[in-house]
Amino acid sequence: MKTLFKLLFILVTCSISAQQAQIRGIVKDSDNKPIPGVAIKYANTKGTTSNFKGEFKLTIPSETEINLEFSHVSYKTIKKIISPAPKNKTIRVYPILELKVEQIKEVVIKNNKNAVEGTITVNPTDITKIPGANQGVENILMTLAGVNNNNELSTQYNVRGGNFDENLVYVNGIEVYRPFLIRSGQQEGLSFVNGAMVQNVKFSAGGFQAKYGDKLSSVLDITYRTPKEFAASANASLLGGSITVEGTMLNNKLSAIVGARYRDNSLFINSKDTDTNAEPNFTDVQTFLSYLVNDKLKIDFLGNFSLNNYKYTPKTRRTTFGTIADPLELIVYYQGQEKDQFQTLFGAFKGSYIVNEKLNLNLTTSAYHTMEEEYYDILASYNLGEVNNDFGSDDFGEVEFSEGIGSQLNHARNDLDALITNIELKGTYKVKEHQIDFGVKYQYEDFKDRLKEWEVIDSVGFSVRPPNFVSNLQPYQPFSGEIEPYQSVNAQNNVTIDRLVWFAQYSKNTYWDNAKVWYNLGVRSHNWNVNANNLDAVNQIIYSVRGQFAIKPDWDKDMLFRIAGGMYAQPPFYKELRNYEGTVVPSVDAQKSLQVVLGNEYSFELWDRPFKLISEAYYKNLTDVNTYTVDNVKVRYAANNNATAYAAGVDLRLNGEFVPGTQSWVSLGFLKTEENINNQGYISRPTDQRVKFAMLFQDYVPSIPNIKMYLNLVYNSGIPGGSPSYSDPYDYQNKLNSYKRADLGISYVFLDEQNPSNKKWLTNFKEFSIGFEIFNMFDVNNSITNTWVRDSYSKKFYGIPNYMTSRVLNVKLDVKF
Repeated sequence: MKTLFKLLFILVTCSISAQQAQIRGIVKDSDNKPIPGVAIKYANTKGTTSNFKGEFKLTIPSETEINLEFSHVSYKTIKKIISPAPKNKTIRVYPILELKVEQIKEVVIKNNKNAVEGTITVNPTDITKIPGANQGVENILMTLAGVNNNNELSTQYNVRGGNFDENLVYVNGIEVYRPFLIRSGQQEGLSFVNGAMVQNVKFSAGGFQAKYGDKLSSVLDITYRTPKEFAASANASLLGGSITVEGTMLNNKLSAIVGARYRDNSLFINSKDTDTNAEPNFTDVQTFLSYLVNDKLKIDFLGNFSLNNYKYTPKTRRTTFGTIADPLELIVYYQGQEKDQFQTLFGAFKGSYIVNEKLNLNLTTSAYHTMEEEYYDILASYNLGEVNNDFGSDDFGEVEFSEGIGSQLNHARNDLDALITNIELKGTYKVKEHQIDFGVKYQYEDFKDRLKEWEVIDSVGFSVRPPNFVSNLQPYQPFSGEIEPYQSVNAQNNVTIDRLVWFAQYSKNTYWDNAKVWYNLGVRSHNWNVNANNLDAVNQIIYSVRGQFAIKPDWDKDMLFRIAGGMYAQPPFYKELRNYEGTVVPSVDAQKSLQVVLGNEYSFELWDRPFKLISEAYYKNLTDVNTYTVDNVKVRYAANNNATAYAAGVDLRLNGEFVPGTQSWVSLGFLKTEENINNQGYISRPTDQRVKFAMLFQDYVPSIPNIKMYLNLVYNSGIPGGSPSYSDPYDYQNKLNSYKRADLGISYVFLDEQNPSNKKWLTNFKEFSIGFEIFNMFDVNNSITNTWVRDSYSKKFYGIPNYMTSRVLNVKLDVKF
């Protein structure tokens, strides 16, 4: 009988145990120090307490929602609802208790939806703190393994072998656009995204869902804040400033946030090796309004106005390049100037309606208008010579023999007027763990474009003819014909494009035994019709299927595995329809890509602090590739779909609390991307950046925690340096030097949430800090492209590196009210 009772007792115990789950974590204070003796319980259970390291472990019933309570005599009691957990599952919770503050600062529950979808989240508070020549969301993206850009004055970026035009950007679910004519990061101005207004940032470097648009490389999904109370913030520095005001009205039914920014890049441009008079200034005003009509209907408005003025008068340039054994120097004297202006207007209305607890609908309409002018006449007279490298010579460092003397005259009168309007209906239908997303969108695009630009090259008194001019034997035989530009573009285009797009996708969260599983399958269709310059209209349609699958095994180690990919296509936008001569080719097909991404996320503890290692391997097979060249940041397309290409690589990212209480990360990426043009063989694409290393490090002085330090390090291996205009890229596969940059920011925080102050002069502030930034701390000569100069003797072209900014000091002030 006793044996029978023992057997029954064991069976009951095992049955109860099999129906249980577990919560584990560490309780810390706002200084990131563990708190011992914190009572953790739910309902009327006895619960447990944290040990001297702040660690705790608590057994809870599975498949049951519980209200977890953390209490301590010196801290405010807080509660957190824990969603039902499967049996034998471990949930990790990291609460931070604040002394004498009536709220919980942060509760982190790992393995959220972003992880299984393969998106990376960015802390909005880092956007305005991390140093960089272009402070903002894109500045942080540059520290990710698969994201590259060798121009610190530009907010554009390449992702895993793609170019600038292959990235989607959404703000509150609304797609936003960039100016078209920009050919230099100096002219580009501000990013569309105002970092001071941001609430959430999600980024996918590939393998994204069907609900996102038709691009080949990446998605940046931004959510602006919906204010709950009045607040204001301001930022000022030697580069410009910004101010943001937010609040609620009409009995909290209407919330509004408005941000204005001004920037002047003279500090950077005047640090380059070209002596100039530059007046680049950029102004931007944005607003996001949200009106709650009732419990079911909400109406949002997103508006933006930006004006970029770029005045540039170069004087002289002196660039030394080559090797120690064969040093060369280019000296240039300029005449003329460049005056550009880019004005954009953007507005969007979005209505969100909750039909019932299962169905949500969104209706969005938006309009984008840009008016762009690019005017310049610049005459450059140059002397390319050999430099005396004899250390014992009195003329050491001076040019002793001229290899090329000549001039270049560049002229442009480019105008563009573009209007893009659309209307889109999206919906989400959700029942338990099942979810269906769907949408349909119509878009109309109207472009009026005039391109008139040419370049005349004179070498030692002889006009250099175009490359296809076979009779040019100068200087050995005189030529009496008319002077022809070395390159010339003269075109006028009137183009309208109609697009009809729809998508549908199914998602499900479930369990396989005790393993958490999430999967997604979707399809997109894109139909576009191009009318250009009174030619016959061209209509095309493409379909793409995409899917994602993620599984989190019930292991002791916190691991998640993910696979994503499918068919991706990029129907041509206006720039992709325009060839090197400026002529629009309506029949350009969509570029297509088959992609697969394999990912793993491993969460672990190191030094009693949470860390995460994210690993991804990817492969892209591209067909109908529209080849292009890059001039600084301007992409010019061949518009002929005459190539195939591929991109393959591995991205690694380790992030965590390297210093207690701060988030830092290290990224490492390896990439190879090549293209085969007209079956001539594979060569490097313009974005073939083989190695990427980046580190974002935050620290503070232990004895004076108000002093904060932010370090941004980037190393990019060299990319192909381009080729002279109209030349064969197969003849120019030399690479630029590697890109190395370190930006340092140090600030003293007089007041913020973690550092309260009783000083009277700070009573009207919520936050107040002042600091300085050192850009390009080690004063590295990084180059973005080459200026090509012809040697009259050998008729050889020399690629003269166009160096970016040198070391620059900036002072900044940040306040919040």
